[in-house]
Amino acid sequence: MLSEGRRINCYWSSQKILLVGEGDFSFSACLARAFRTATNIVATSYLDEDSLVYKHWTCVPHLEELERLGGLLLYEVDVYKMHIHPILKKMKFDVIIFNFPHAGHFDYLCERDTELIEMHKDLVRAYFVGASKMLNEGGEVHIRHRDDDPYHTWNVVLLATEAGLKLKEKLPFQKTQFPGYHNKRGGNIDTNKTFPIGFSCTSKFVLDLPKVDDDGSYHQNKGEIYDDHDNDLSKKDGSVDHQDHDHLDVQVVDMKNHVQKEHTKNDDDLVKKDVVFDEHDDVDGVSKIDEGESELLKKDEADNDFLKISECSSPPPPFHVFLPHLSLSLL
Repeated sequence: MLSEGRRINCYWSSQKILLVGEGDFSFSACLARAFRTATNIVATSYLDEDSLVYKHWTCVPHLEELERLGGLLLYEVDVYKMHIHPILKKMKFDVIIFNFPHAGHFDYLCERDTELIEMHKDLVRAYFVGASKMLNEGGEVHIRHRDDDPYHTWNVVLLATEAGLKLKEKLPFQKTQFPGYHNKRGGNIDTNKTFPIGFSCTSKFVLDLPKVDDDGSYHQNKGEIYDDHDNDLSKKDGSVDHQDHDHLDVQVVDMKNHVQKEHTKNDDDLVKKDVVFDEHDDVDGVSKIDEGESELLKKDEADNDFLKISECSSPPPPFHVFLPHLSLSLL
């Protein structure tokens, strides 16, 4: 995969990038500002354009910026059918990204309920299946997700394995690495508000291609079952690749220590950071967000109560909202 040109975090301006389920398109715009171009970016929403502007009014400056920089914006894109979308089916990508997928908020369900967990898993599984058919050679499928309880029960690594993908890397996610990005709830409940991301990770997957034996014959790499919790990689036959296991154990410990320190240090400012734009968004040459968006967000600050989502004792439902039973596209 190409890694040339301008860069922000693990993304390069030389990569063809598809963003699935954008909320207010702030993540896409963040990449475009860093690249100083959006000609390599395709950003999608499950909403039609009018509904997007109504539910995510802060998207307006981001959409304008992406269009000005040459990005392709697609609306009403269904994650379950994205690989056969009239435009997307003709394209291949170096990186496909889905930030905080979520199957929806319901008055009668909380995040620990099995029914809702299965809905989340169906959505993520559909994303992996579609994305696996849309990659260039060497391409990667990225997903950002909470990895604390109960979200680790989604077991995204196993879902990816079922779709023919294998885990390449799992890293802690910090919003400060992407100036101007603000995660949005979506759906029909406090749509444009942010949500706590807790202990979140970026998991990167690649195609699990058949291995070539010395005699030239192929065999599929099957038999590995992954337990995503604590990043344990255990073989189906009970054996363990100790080199990979030790490496990932150290990586996960480092992740948790790092994130814990960040949360302890910034816990009191969590809501404030998630709702308003950081004064220090101008990082590494990336221009600040349009000040007009900050004004649009002020209406959310007064009543930004993240815990007013469910009567359950679980954490507030993070992630963007999806309603697969209506065959909605991505947020």
